[in-house]
Amino acid sequence: MSGRKRGEAGGTAMSSQDSGVGLREEVDDLLAKGDAAGAAASLRRLWREAPSTATAAFVTTRFEQLRGSVSLGVCRLYVARSFTVEPIVPLLRAEAFAEGVDLDVELGAFNAYAQEILDGNSRLYVFSPDVVLLAVQTRDLVPQLWSEFADLDRAQAAAAVVETRTFLGDLVTTLRERTRAHVVVHNLELPALPLQGMLDAQQGFGQGSAIRRLNRALEALARELPNVTILDYDALVARHGRDAWLDERKWLTARMPIAAPQLTHLAREWLRVLYPIAGNVSKAIAVDLDNTLWGGVIGEDGLAGIRLDDEYPGAAYRALQRALLDLHRRGVMLAVCSKNNSAEALEAIERHPGMILKPEHFSAIRINWKDKAENLIEIAAELNIGLDAVAFLDDNPVEREFIRRRLPELRVIELPDDPLHFAKVLRETPSFERLALTEEDRARGRYYAEQRQRRHLEQSATSLEDFLRSLEMKVRIERVHERTVTRAAQLTQKTNQFNLTTRRYTEQELRELMASPNHRLFTSQVIDRFGDNGVVGLAILDLSGDDTCEIDTLLLSCRVIGRGVETALLANAVEEAVNTGATKIGGEFIPTKKNEPAREFYPSHGFEPSGPDNGYWALDLATKSVSCPQWIELEVVDEERAGIR
Repeated sequence: MSGRKRGEAGGTAMSSQDSGVGLREEVDDLLAKGDAAGAAASLRRLWREAPSTATAAFVTTRFEQLRGSVSLGVCRLYVARSFTVEPIVPLLRAEAFAEGVDLDVELGAFNAYAQEILDGNSRLYVFSPDVVLLAVQTRDLVPQLWSEFADLDRAQAAAAVVETRTFLGDLVTTLRERTRAHVVVHNLELPALPLQGMLDAQQGFGQGSAIRRLNRALEALARELPNVTILDYDALVARHGRDAWLDERKWLTARMPIAAPQLTHLAREWLRVLYPIAGNVSKAIAVDLDNTLWGGVIGEDGLAGIRLDDEYPGAAYRALQRALLDLHRRGVMLAVCSKNNSAEALEAIERHPGMILKPEHFSAIRINWKDKAENLIEIAAELNIGLDAVAFLDDNPVEREFIRRRLPELRVIELPDDPLHFAKVLRETPSFERLALTEEDRARGRYYAEQRQRRHLEQSATSLEDFLRSLEMKVRIERVHERTVTRAAQLTQKTNQFNLTTRRYTEQELRELMASPNHRLFTSQVIDRFGDNGVVGLAILDLSGDDTCEIDTLLLSCRVIGRGVETALLANAVEEAVNTGATKIGGEFIPTKKNEPAREFYPSHGFEPSGPDNGYWALDLATKSVSCPQWIELEVVDEERAGIR
């Protein structure tokens, strides 16, 4: 914001009930007019303002009407459970719809999770889920540690921990062997009051210590197996109060242990794990400055007058900056989108002693008096990501509503009036969750800072080829291995623009292909005079045909598109095909809403249409080849084909 003071938006506040009725009418009116984007935005606002079982039914039915008209990720969830969870499902689906995910939920039978996992023909496997959630309670799984701990001696308690770890380990390992789904496991909650009272913490192996030891064993199990995540259910219960979380009457009468007000919290916690699996993540966040990143208005209060210190409210803005820095280190790109005088605002970012964020932390900066929607479109273009991958943070409710209306696909984060809660809201935003972190994620901010230097060089170059030569690029291609398989899977799940087939793979699926004698998987790493771009490309080749090498996947991160790296990756694929005796190499181009930059890739490299439609392209290796661009030094690291070309 610029000079606006809080509360200037005007208007009369309505009760949440009145607002809910009005929003329902607004949604139906927009649906009748065919305004799908507007209806979706109003549905999200309705759910945000009045989350309840009644609202969930309305939100879900209306979003179901919008299928095909708005962009929604799809995720199939199977819940294997030891307790009643049916009341959570409507809330879960409504929350998922509001965050852009069409969630199909199948519940396992009550307390039959072990049988379902061990029976290869059970509903769990027939459903073919994307995610299996194993939701169990301590009292169900290991009652000895919950209600009978005082009866145990130290050896018996230790044995209970080992037996339970072995039991859960066998179940999770069986799931990993029988399904490609991501597995999410509740850890075990501690009781509100240990059975031995204060004495519990004084013993070397008390009730709390035993359950914590079991939880640490579960964390170790997840580190050993691919695509297994531990959901910290105990921390969730503690956050909302152990006494407030449980409803003992419901547990005894309906085996529903969770109090009604807590159901939405559990639904949201489940979804924090599901969103990154469904690919529904924010890759960047664009932030306002005045009264968002710092307290006050730089144009009115001056550098010395804005609030960024260790007292309230300055400490609240520093806490927000710390939260943003933590996102930056998680691989989320930061951008500035502010209506302000550029010189004054940049001086504050560079020179104010209370600033935690520095200029190098921002991948894009727009400080001007233009429409913020225009600036956000430019930021997305500069970062080579879609608007649906950008989140927007602004203290001004008028600006937030304006962006919701103008750019409905962009994620607008709702902030409270009190800046004391800004950091908490940001940390709770599920689209920033990540289940794995690669070196490329950690270095993403640096990559884009270096990218600004490249753009400066490009502007001074006399021709595109001169610019590309001046980058002094080296492309390193090697087989996918244990250190790069996580990044390779991440590339398949996140890369949309230059992706010929947009096939998504999990780590487990890639490991299966790595073990196949009929497949070759290659990553490409790009280094230039400004720094290391990291692993940015992937090719998956299928050699199971008699004479044709099939390109199953060929993709490249948006930050290096257009430099010839994609040609280098294809040239390596062609050479691999020749070396394995193939006479032809071919692949599909499967168009999506986002991969237009890859449409002409095959024909521009001499491939010709093949087959009944124009979606398949092939290259005759007897008469044609593909060469690496002259401005790229190509290094191939391979057991059979090592060297530098």
